[in-house]
Amino acid sequence: MDLIAVAVPFFLLALLLELIVDRVKGRNYFRANDAINSLSAGTLSTTGGYFTGFIGLFFWGFALEKFSIFDMPLTWFDASPSGIVWWVAAALAWDFSYYWFHRFSHEISIFWAAHAVHHQSEDYNLSTALRQTSTDFLFAWVFYLPLFLIGFPLEVLLTVKAVNLIYQFWVHTQFVRRLGVLDYILVTPSNHRVHHAQNERYIDKNYGGMLILWDRVFGTFQEERDDDPVVFGVRKPLANWNPFWANLQVYDYLLFDAIHTKRWRDKLGVWFKHTGWRPADVAQSHPKGRVDLAAFDKFDPPVASPVRRYVLGQFIVAIVAVLLIADWYARAGAVAVVWPCFSLWAQLYTIGLLNEGRVYATRLEAVRLMLFVPVTAGLFTTTSVIPVETGLFWVIVGGYVVVSSASLAFAAARR
Repeated sequence: MDLIAVAVPFFLLALLLELIVDRVKGRNYFRANDAINSLSAGTLSTTGGYFTGFIGLFFWGFALEKFSIFDMPLTWFDASPSGIVWWVAAALAWDFSYYWFHRFSHEISIFWAAHAVHHQSEDYNLSTALRQTSTDFLFAWVFYLPLFLIGFPLEVLLTVKAVNLIYQFWVHTQFVRRLGVLDYILVTPSNHRVHHAQNERYIDKNYGGMLILWDRVFGTFQEERDDDPVVFGVRKPLANWNPFWANLQVYDYLLFDAIHTKRWRDKLGVWFKHTGWRPADVAQSHPKGRVDLAAFDKFDPPVASPVRRYVLGQFIVAIVAVLLIADWYARAGAVAVVWPCFSLWAQLYTIGLLNEGRVYATRLEAVRLMLFVPVTAGLFTTTSVIPVETGLFWVIVGGYVVVSSASLAFAAARR
């Protein structure tokens, strides 16, 4: 059973409930543009994983089969008292490995390039939890290899991995304040808010996934303080709503430094030294300004109400498309969903441009409606993977294109 897939409807329901409470209480923890960007990044990560997820599984399976030290049969991990002990051991081992993966993801530049996506949101709510990177397939699997070398079964580790990830969802909220003794043991919303801060006091703190005890043991714990309110986000803001650029931004400025520095060892050091390190010659020729959090303003470009409503409507359509593609992928595999994913990614891209108020966004969105939607619908109807009533389906697709085009024209006229 895919626990993450089972949890997704509950994630979305919890997010909706948090949004309603936010509106009722007037807290303004949500902004539509930021939340949509976070969910777009998560959608890109999920669908991109259809084509990259096999990499980690390949190396994990290979290590388990060829090099495992102990033979741990799956029967050990049952519901008996000893079985529960083994499950707890696997969960603790995964959480311990996650701590070090997470810590390196903040302390080494090339790992931060992948992980930074999760921290770019300047709001903090449950949509932030779903803001995930699309490039961690490059290195993340390495940090868990020791568990497979020990001999933990693949099925067990995939289960505790899912549980670990599901647990981390609820801590991305500002509505839960301090939790007393639990704050000393578990990763809680208070502890994790610290982790998402760009305040000097809070940077590079609280890496735990489920247990905050690792941070207390290894000296990376910081308590949330009332006299130093958290400022969410990263020191080099993303400053756009493009989920693709969110995944490339840090790689881009690391590449810039690597190209412009003269010494070859610095060209390599840019990638593998501590986050924030820059070669002396590049730092001198291309200095970066100091961050002043007292003057910090969230990225929030003004966009007309009709455009915001259009974007919201299209994003709801995108969520439906994600569910259809997930079902399609489960039935037919990655090859079958290449074009549907590409079409969805085009939608996420144009949604981001519209949310930024880009002049050319309307033209690109019109191309998407007239080209990508009919081609995707045609592919959908010619496959037997998901049975549909062809006539009714084309009526729905045609109605969607007509209504969307009219709404887009109306929004553009009142931009």
